[in-house]
Amino acid sequence: MMICANQPYFFPYIGFFHKAYLSDHLVIMDNVQFPRGTTWISRNRWKNAQGTLWMTVPVKKKGLGLQCIDDVMICHDGRWTKKHLQSLKNAYARAPYFEEHLPFLEDLYSKRHEKLIDFNVEIIRYMMRQFEIDINIKRISKIGVCGNGDNRIVAVCKKLGASRFLVQKTARKYYDAKYLASQGIRLVDFKPVSPVYPQLWGDFIPNLSAMDLILNCGPKARDIMTRMLPPSMAEIS
Repeated sequence: MMICANQPYFFPYIGFFHKAYLSDHLVIMDNVQFPRGTTWISRNRWKNAQGTLWMTVPVKKKGLGLQCIDDVMICHDGRWTKKHLQSLKNAYARAPYFEEHLPFLEDLYSKRHEKLIDFNVEIIRYMMRQFEIDINIKRISKIGVCGNGDNRIVAVCKKLGASRFLVQKTARKYYDAKYLASQGIRLVDFKPVSPVYPQLWGDFIPNLSAMDLILNCGPKARDIMTRMLPPSMAEIS
């Protein structure tokens, strides 16, 4: 069995789902520190007539010091939910599959999520369904493991019965492969791809939120997302 881990990004990019597609479990790292600066956990890129469209979920930081991701609260001052939804309508009204996913977006932004983690996990689960990735999603804060760094990875793998841990090649240097191997865990790496697909508004922009792919390509999104990846875990073992 192989697992992967990722922080709970806001409308994640395609590489996030590459890891999930190749794994048996996706572990959401929600009990690590929320970054002080800009972060994909609360911000991501889309595309509109002007080019790159950035959207950010406002969160409460003032006077709170360092926070774990699962403690971060959304700031509901202002009209950010209405602005997000209107920006998406303006940018994707002509996208072939926008109307199909508009009910989800309207429902998502009509809710008053208090925690950022709950908001993002709802998005991630929806996008996983669109990519037909049927694996278990576990929040590490709910698994009941202790430790930091490689020790935490070992604990999570043993808790879930996994013998392999999947990471992107660029992240391999952050793990001690020999130590993991001594604990019965094999570190497996892969290189995510950035498939080219039909987009609105001119020249192709890579690595946007994967929702851009879903809105533009609908039922073809899964095949586009996976066409350059190994067909099974065996191919990367």
